[in-house]
Amino acid sequence: MSVAWRTDRVGSALRGENPAVMRRLDAGFAAIGDVQFLPGYSVLLTDDPAVERLSELPRGRRLVFLSDMDRLGEAVERACRRVESGFRRVNLEILGNRDRFLHAHVWPRYDWEPEDLVRLPVWLYPRGMWTEERYALGARHDPLREAVGEELDRLGG
Repeated sequence: MSVAWRTDRVGSALRGENPAVMRRLDAGFAAIGDVQFLPGYSVLLTDDPAVERLSELPRGRRLVFLSDMDRLGEAVERACRRVESGFRRVNLEILGNRDRFLHAHVWPRYDWEPEDLVRLPVWLYPRGMWTEERYALGARHDPLREAVGEELDRLGG
């Protein structure tokens, strides 16, 4: 499969062509992150590519999106606690500084993170961590990806 889905993450998810998607949720898609220097990193993608900000959703739909974010966060927490060593917590963020569609980041945090980074936002990790091939999403992440999907199923909608 080509990497063209990366230029239209929401549209490709809606068409069933986004290979990062783990599950369809009520207001979006649970996707595994492109980089895995913190194993289990996941993203909740909106199911409406025209929506850029949470505040653009009607109140009811906004609450559904936030509920999906909570569900994905809990699924990542449960899966990482079960599959990864040193799991500590998850951080949930809605930023939208680069990608112009509504999405939420779910970052697992670990006891083994470097002391100078463990208490900082993930975005302060060195730039190289975001592009090094050893951290790119790949088949070696399938067990964790499957574990997150199983936890999403257990948590229901």
